[in-house]
Amino acid sequence: MANIYIPYGTVEGQTAQIAEYMADLIRVHGHQAETADLKHSGDTLPEGYDGVIVAASVHVGKHERHVTDFVKKNRGELERLPSALVSVSMAAHGDEEHAEGYVQKFEEDTGWRPKHVGLFAGALLYTHYGFIKKHLMKKIAKDKGSPDTDTSRDYVYTEWDGVRRFTEDYLAWLAKPAGPE
Repeated sequence: MANIYIPYGTVEGQTAQIAEYMADLIRVHGHQAETADLKHSGDTLPEGYDGVIVAASVHVGKHERHVTDFVKKNRGELERLPSALVSVSMAAHGDEEHAEGYVQKFEEDTGWRPKHVGLFAGALLYTHYGFIKKHLMKKIAKDKGSPDTDTSRDYVYTEWDGVRRFTEDYLAWLAKPAGPE
């Protein structure tokens, strides 16, 4: 049985939901999992974990600063342990090249090159936004050609089957005996 740590950064909560979903799946597969919002839990990787999945959302073209700081501080441990990155962005909903660019920039900023990377779309949570953000996000959606501009409702783009497959693939990789790569 493995013990997996899932530190995450989230602004509107979709990345937190993805992290919790992964933790639930890990537990269903007979392992232990703990999630931690890096905004509140600090930037130290606790001891006693067999693997780490770092999850971060992208806003204004960058992953959250506290996630970047966490990865920089714990890069040695992340390279030693089986670790993965989950990047959550609106670009992952139809613009994979852009989404991959965010990950490339994150890798350049942190020096960490995770062996497993999951790119997942986030959500437009109009009903959670304030007046200005709601109309800014509507304009961005409209400019990108999205029909999802009804601000009286939310739009969730996360492909949960993809999150499940990514998590199960990570667990399969974790279960493989260590050996030369």
